Amino acid sequence: MSIWIIAYSVVCVFGAAIVRGYSGFGFSLLVVTALSLVLPPAEIVPAIFMLEIAASMHLLPGIWRDIHWRSIAFLLLGCSIATPIGVQLLANLPAASMRIAIAVFVIIAVAFLWRGFVLKTMPGPIATVATGAASGFCNGAFGIAGPPAILFFFSSPAGVAVGRASLIAYFLGTDVIGLAFLAEADLTTRTTLWRFLILLPPLLAGIWLGARRFRSANPESFRRWVLRLLVLLAALTALQGAVQLFGRTGT
Repeated sequence: MSIWIIAYSVVCVFGAAIVRGYSGFGFSLLVVTALSLVLPPAEIVPAIFMLEIAASMHLLPGIWRDIHWRSIAFLLLGCSIATPIGVQLLANLPAASMRIAIAVFVIIAVAFLWRGFVLKTMPGPIATVATGAASGFCNGAFGIAGPPAILFFFSSPAGVAVGRASLIAYFLGTDVIGLAFLAEADLTTRTTLWRFLILLPPLLAGIWLGARRFRSANPESFRRWVLRLLVLLAALTALQGAVQLFGRTGT
């Protein structure tokens, strides 16, 4: 990478890391969307997975007691089952239309949550495994594991601290699974490691800043902020899909 691309990457990672430290999610899509402007996605994603794992490990000691471990176990079970299916679809089917469909689904779900829809109890094992499967499918096919799990926790009665902590732990699991599949496909190289090491300091600085901001956040304000962030991520996902769709039809 040139010095200008490195500087741009550092700024993007630092900004997205603040969001990750505060909300517990959003890092991957923000960074991949921004860095795709200057680098091919296949060169970005493996290093981003490594950074995601480092981010979760950095946050884990402070949120350990708030994690809803029972839900995490069922979510990861579903994710492990469906991720290879998504990877196969990624290899064989165009993803642009599906990205747009996922974005529309997320925006509709956010509208319900904004109007006050919440579950009275935590979902049971079958619903939780199904949510994990949807998340794993999206992760394998589009590199976007977040929306199903985010909607799962922030529509539940678990509370914002438990939801944020559980998402951090869940994404640690999905990132390890995803990185294993990338390594199996020979997409991790020595260059990937160098990119990870270069971008690790701004990641840790941003994570620390965002997590410090969360400690003083009002729960209801935080929930509204999460819903706004979800809409932003859905819009970015739809934009990626539209660019892929119209770029393909224009060639």
